[in-house]
Amino acid sequence: MPVFQEIPGCVPVKVWTPELEPAARRQLENVAALPIVHGHVAAMPDVHAGIGATVGSVIPTKGAIVPAAVGVDLGCGMNAVQLSLKASDLPESLSRIRGAIEAAVPVGFDMHDDEGAGSRKSAAKSRRKALADIVEREPALRAKQKDFDKTWVRQLGTLGGGNHFIELCLDESQNVWVMLHSGSRGIGNAIGRHFIERARREMEKTDIHLPDRDLAWLAEGTPAFALYMDALEWAQDYAAENRRQMMQAILGAIAPNLPPFTIVGEALSCHHNYVARERHFGQDLYVTRKGAIHAGKGELGVIPGSMGARSFIVRGKGNPESLCSCAHGAGRRMSRTEARRRFTEQDVVRQTAGVECRKDAGVVDEIPGAYKDVDEVMRNQSDLVDVVHTLKQVLCIKG
Repeated sequence: MPVFQEIPGCVPVKVWTPELEPAARRQLENVAALPIVHGHVAAMPDVHAGIGATVGSVIPTKGAIVPAAVGVDLGCGMNAVQLSLKASDLPESLSRIRGAIEAAVPVGFDMHDDEGAGSRKSAAKSRRKALADIVEREPALRAKQKDFDKTWVRQLGTLGGGNHFIELCLDESQNVWVMLHSGSRGIGNAIGRHFIERARREMEKTDIHLPDRDLAWLAEGTPAFALYMDALEWAQDYAAENRRQMMQAILGAIAPNLPPFTIVGEALSCHHNYVARERHFGQDLYVTRKGAIHAGKGELGVIPGSMGARSFIVRGKGNPESLCSCAHGAGRRMSRTEARRRFTEQDVVRQTAGVECRKDAGVVDEIPGAYKDVDEVMRNQSDLVDVVHTLKQVLCIKG
């Protein structure tokens, strides 16, 4: 499908859905009005209102970055691997496998008891000095997280809460996949919050009028910008390593409960809350993808649905109109508060039939009905990606 609508402004906003909530439209208009935005803004088919900038937006900027547009779950994204197993290799009940994963990977507010050993310890050690250098230049970061020096280490290889998840899925050929969604945990949140506040302070020194205080930016060439980029890149790398550590732990946890298996092909990994330096419109720009993934020509990506819907492995088409991007998931169609008001535990049970997962009041805000129809999202971006595999969850662990 082509672009469904275009919103005029200082730069246009190209939108890949016919339905756009008023709050999301206002946010897109506000972003497009910023003088640092270059070319056009792209709104993916899962777009919905966020904080400052919309979730599901791709924002190219020149000479500056808006920290609130990047958000606080820096480097959040997906990992997926196909196993050499078929559906027939899975036990009738997946409760034991679910329990094994939950024992191996802390979820919610839980974290590891210590710094660990082996690859987890080595991964933390290799990142310690770079973080220490950042904190030495910006000591105020320490106040953003309790037990700053220990927490990020103990959270390496943990899921977190919200919409983060671990899943066992089957594709159209009944092949088994492991898929997970998580980010940079508390340290990414601390870095994100700190620089959102710092950007506001930096903007207060200027006479620039912002349409939204959350759209304050840091200008290239300033000490604050250089520090943010170093911290952001560290957090994005930490997020990718966090997912790698979890995948390793998951595969180790399920192995005793399944026939011997190997990983088929390469593991897929993609950020969907991040900044990258890219060339578009003949210019070298900073591209902020807030709830969107890179979909370069031939590039594989992961687009998850809600815990009762389908997910997709896709191959990008490299569409320049979307800045080589596509949707990152189904996208919420209502807030968590509205979902808890509208749905019950019984609704969760009905909407997650056939999936081994929590079905209690604590996950009502993650009910499939709170999300957009992922099949419609995929139809609306047929010019951005091709579907390689369609996955259906059979086990889901929510934070």
